[in-house]
Amino acid sequence: MSLWGATVITNLISAVPWIGQDIVESIKTTVLGISMIFIYSILPTIGNVHKNALKKMNKLLDKKDYVNLPTSFLAFLVGLIDGDGYIQITKTTKGFITMKLVISLHIEDISTLQYIHSTLKLGNVNVYKDLRSPSCKLVINRTELQEVLFPLLIHNNIFFLTETRINQFNLAMYILKNDIKMFDKIPSRENIEDVFKLPKDAKDYTLLHFFKNWIVGFKHPSRYPGLIKFVRENPLTYKRVKKEYKRLCSNRKSYYNLLKYYRDLEHVNKKWNM
Repeated sequence: MSLWGATVITNLISAVPWIGQDIVESIKTTVLGISMIFIYSILPTIGNVHKNALKKMNKLLDKKDYVNLPTSFLAFLVGLIDGDGYIQITKTTKGFITMKLVISLHIEDISTLQYIHSTLKLGNVNVYKDLRSPSCKLVINRTELQEVLFPLLIHNNIFFLTETRINQFNLAMYILKNDIKMFDKIPSRENIEDVFKLPKDAKDYTLLHFFKNWIVGFKHPSRYPGLIKFVRENPLTYKRVKKEYKRLCSNRKSYYNLLKYYRDLEHVNKKWNM
């Protein structure tokens, strides 16, 4: 590619308002690197990301590693989020917007979160102690949504199918594209455009290219082949939790709650097997 041709591409990308300026600058620095331009044009940053957050992300992630993720996995993930997750958009004490995506499961299903984390390399796990129903959550932060997950969904034309989740996604995308910082500046629902067009009838849903794997994630996540293989190869025991989950959990409290749960579980199992 000539210098002139690469410059034209860079200028065209710069003209798109919701692509972050930092990505454009990255492209300019590799103006003759065709593959680099290709990757960033496929997975552009949605909205603006603070340079400090971007530097931290760049140390952990490489966008070219995400382009070839199986669409079956992404469809499974979206179905799981539709059923057991949400996109949280809240107001800080100073009136700013915070955003994150959360998947919440019973602690017995923490292997599902570990599988997702090992595949996506995004988010952190929190464990919550509860005598009746202890839970675990995978939390994916705003920058990770902007840099990887939302661009991946758009690139693969995979989207949420429940009304609540699609509304949350549309709102999140509107906030990011328009760089809205204050919670009070969020417009009413009727002023927010839809990113994807939902099918008109039941038959059209079944014709979606990702529908079968979406159904698995939504109704029976444990039946997804990739997860089945992962669980078989990585059966959960107290010993393995102690060795491997310290890095996965976002804080010590979550880690110790998880350790206690599996230690108590092994004690119960030993008692019943005596």
